[in-house]
Amino acid sequence: MAHPVAISDTSFQSEVIDSDRPVLVDFWAEWCGPCKMIAPVLENIASDYSDSLKIAKLDVDHNPQTSMKFGVMSIPTLLLFKNGEVVEKLIGFMPKERLLGKIKPHLTVSATA
Repeated sequence: MAHPVAISDTSFQSEVIDSDRPVLVDFWAEWCGPCKMIAPVLENIASDYSDSLKIAKLDVDHNPQTSMKFGVMSIPTLLLFKNGEVVEKLIGFMPKERLLGKIKPHLTVSATA
C-alpha cells in the first residue's frame, strides 16, 4: 500500500521534477484544518493509484523556498506535475471524486483497486 511521501525544498527536484510518473504535491501545514481534511483523501488516492501516480507532501512552514517558487499563497494547494511541469493547480479541500476528475486525465494507467 503506497502512502504520500514527505518531501522538502532539497528533495523536491529528485522526488518531483525528475519523477518518471506524475506527482501530486500537497502544499500543507500542521495548523491547517482543510489540510487535515484532505489528508485521508490523498492517502486513499495514493493507495488506489500507486502504479500511475506519486503523492508528495510539502510542509510550507519548513520549506518556504519551493512554496514561494510556485506561488503558493493559500493551503492546501495541490500541484500536479507531469514531466517536470505543473499541469494542474487545485486550491482548497475537495472530495475524492472531484479531485480524481482533475487528476485522471493526466494519468496513463487506471486504478489498481
